[in-house]
Amino acid sequence: MNFDYEKNLDRAYDNMPEFLTTDVRFSIPEPDVIIEGKTTVLRNFREITDTLNRDPSHLLKFLLREMGTAGKSDGSRVIFQGKFTTEDLQSQIDAYTSEFVLCSECGRPDTALVRTDRVLTLKCAACGAHRPIRKRKVREVKSKDAIEEGGVYDVKIIGVGKKGDGYSRVDKYTIYVPHTVKGEIVNIKITHVSGTLAFAEIVERKSKE
Repeated sequence: MNFDYEKNLDRAYDNMPEFLTTDVRFSIPEPDVIIEGKTTVLRNFREITDTLNRDPSHLLKFLLREMGTAGKSDGSRVIFQGKFTTEDLQSQIDAYTSEFVLCSECGRPDTALVRTDRVLTLKCAACGAHRPIRKRKVREVKSKDAIEEGGVYDVKIIGVGKKGDGYSRVDKYTIYVPHTVKGEIVNIKITHVSGTLAFAEIVERKSKE
């Protein structure tokens, strides 16, 4: 039998699954966060879970536990009780990715969660490595209590006042933002706070729902 080792080796490499040879950079979408009253909305939650290739309920359970809050899914987004920053969400998503997505040996995201004999294991399809998932010590992320002068926030305009200025509410504060309309989502900077009233200027117009 004529056996050409090099030709067969080349053929084997050519037929490897695409994830073993792809050089596409693994990039997780930045959390799209907006404050609505006393809640925080992560608007691109489903986009993030699709990129991580993980069950949305698994990531949501992780975030609620680590952040020490309650919340619920709402279509493609998630609503958390309390006020959290983009950095808060990004930090927790990075922690989840490190623990439940990236292979500790080759660093690739081509992994799957497999439960064997009640032990949750991360198995890598790229290099074949596997490791058990260790129970994490919960680190609570406390939501901020109030807005601050000079602070920059994403808010949704929920109405228009008698003088024509749009307004939003964050916790106990009513924030007036000139030149805005109901339903508009804007990035604002707080210029003055007086009691439970706050006044802001537009930094960037995001969108209109």
